[in-house]
Amino acid sequence: VEELSGLSHELRWLNLQEYQSKKIMADHGVTVQRFFVADSANDALEAAQRLKAKEIVLKAQILAGGRGKGIFNSGLKGGVHLTKDPKTVEQLAKQMIGYNLSTKQTPKDGVTVKKVMVAEALDISRETYFAILMDRACNGPVMVGSPQGGVDIEEVAVTSPELIFKEEIDIFEGVKDRQALQMAKNLGFQGALQQQAADQIKKLYNLFLKIDATQVEVNPFGETPEGQVVCFDAKINFDDNAEFRQKEIFAMDDKSENEPIENEAAKYDLKYIGLDGNIACFVNGAGLAMATCDIISLNGGKPANFLDLGGGVKEAQVYQAFKLLTADPKVEAILVNIFGGIVNCAIIANGITKACQELELKVPLVVRLEGTNVQEAQRILSESGLPITSANDLEDAAKKAVASVARK
Repeated sequence: VEELSGLSHELRWLNLQEYQSKKIMADHGVTVQRFFVADSANDALEAAQRLKAKEIVLKAQILAGGRGKGIFNSGLKGGVHLTKDPKTVEQLAKQMIGYNLSTKQTPKDGVTVKKVMVAEALDISRETYFAILMDRACNGPVMVGSPQGGVDIEEVAVTSPELIFKEEIDIFEGVKDRQALQMAKNLGFQGALQQQAADQIKKLYNLFLKIDATQVEVNPFGETPEGQVVCFDAKINFDDNAEFRQKEIFAMDDKSENEPIENEAAKYDLKYIGLDGNIACFVNGAGLAMATCDIISLNGGKPANFLDLGGGVKEAQVYQAFKLLTADPKVEAILVNIFGGIVNCAIIANGITKACQELELKVPLVVRLEGTNVQEAQRILSESGLPITSANDLEDAAKKAVASVARK
């Protein structure tokens, strides 16, 4: 699974490795390439021999995209290699496992590869695109498909919108046979392949429901010269509210590629996204986080990060949040922007004053609170005797935060 760009993982932040997604698919009867996972060069050799495949594909397992064009600090170029010789698999695995792979999506020093996937390489005679996702406009699941697969689907939507086919699914009835067959037909599958593709589509929908996914995207959903419909790659997004039902899947979460500060924040039910500026944003809710980052940028500043407090706030969380933000050497000012609905502003204010006193805050702090118990919160802040700058609204807060950094 290649990590989705932007901030999507802030909300749905379970990212699985490719081999984990493929195993989930195989367990649900979806056709994927035969594969083994290895964490040593010797295991990789054994796996390659056991596959008894005409050609083998060896893939480094990291979450970041662009693996094929990546470079290892062992000198090996490319995180994806094709070969017919199991011995070559062993030699390549030696230069992959334990080394860092750098791609366009990794940090500068790359990410350590701990596992490789050794899979049967299959020829693809035709590539299509297929996805199932929850769609707000339809109040339920939708199938989206295109006979143009293996490429950037957003580009297809712009240049050839007639090649994008959508089909709403009644969540009580599931995918009907005629819907699955129609989608297979729209994807360009013919003859016996049409029924095979329709069966795969139904199995993918069952998987989507069973694992509480918000999206299952298969690109390419391909056919082989031998007449087999295969899911060659998949991105699966999970609803993190279903974690209590999907314990096994969430236990697969590989947090080793996260920034250490992200993992530290997660311990306190805080969500941290690092950026490259100098103004820290302490907010509640992803939408507010993005609005805060935008308005700081519009006023000539640069966000250093955002730390999302979420809904059920406790005073101790506020303290931990400040501890994390002040430990970041990039941070030259902190902007607190909390909109209290289910969040009580007075709890935030108490947490802020306690954190400022105990941590001896050294950077300017601008606070904008709005909503539940806001008058009490403002009284707590103003009577604290601490050098806290209050702001009336978001625009005012951003201007004050940017000005405080400029003065420094």
